[in-house]
Amino acid sequence: MNKYLQLIRVHQWYKNLVVFLALFFSENLLMGSLVGQTVLAFISISLISSSGYIFNDLLDMKKDALHPDKKHRPLAAGKISKIAAVIVALILFLIGIILAISLGGYFTLAAIILIALSSLYTFVLKKILLADVLTIALLFVIRAIAGALAIDVVISPWLILVPFFLSLFLSIGKRHVDLLLLKDKAKQTREVLEHYTLEFTNSMMTISTTLLIISYALYSSLSPHKNLIYSTPFALFTILRFYYLISSGSEIARKPERVIKDWPMIIGIVLWLISAVILIYG
Repeated sequence: MNKYLQLIRVHQWYKNLVVFLALFFSENLLMGSLVGQTVLAFISISLISSSGYIFNDLLDMKKDALHPDKKHRPLAAGKISKIAAVIVALILFLIGIILAISLGGYFTLAAIILIALSSLYTFVLKKILLADVLTIALLFVIRAIAGALAIDVVISPWLILVPFFLSLFLSIGKRHVDLLLLKDKAKQTREVLEHYTLEFTNSMMTISTTLLIISYALYSSLSPHKNLIYSTPFALFTILRFYYLISSGSEIARKPERVIKDWPMIIGIVLWLISAVILIYG
């Protein structure tokens, strides 16, 4: 069972938590029916994303076999057959689409766009400098918008900007640490890394970090939740702590799901969440 959980990359479902942003910031966190719809949206997007991960792994089996981490993935390691992987992918995709349809036409459209853009990324965009990280950021935005469509709330410009810059920050950081840790093997494991340099990723990190901080600060002061400005110190600490992890070449920057191992980050995130809940719902 564990190899199939690895195959569908359950540990990467954290990316889909952005579907809860619209629920949280629209002050509907205590509305049971809307919470239920958002949970279904999360499951739908997660299953669809997992099916995409499987097809991506099928295409990259040879390259993954050369990667120090990815060589342990079920397909690259030969633990699961190609046929079994395809069957699992199709089942997940079908269930995900059925759930999407149950949440309405607009959410289904968002899911289809997510699938189309993910496929375009897998076949073309992940090989192009900057197009790779910008596409990943756009996929984050689509997930956030899908969360708003699932519960039929207004799509704020901030729901687009903040997730976009957050994803860009994380993606650039991952490229930076890949170059630091993998060095000469980086180009073998991810084709686009041939075009990245440490100097360039360092500059991009500075830009994306600045944009993320500014966008959150502007949202905190200009949105209906003006008291949210008081949560800025916690948000700033969390962002800059992750920036430090990237700069120091931490594995957490390559695998954000391991952030639970960094206590300062956990404390920063918890304090930010608590302050945000109090300031919005208090």
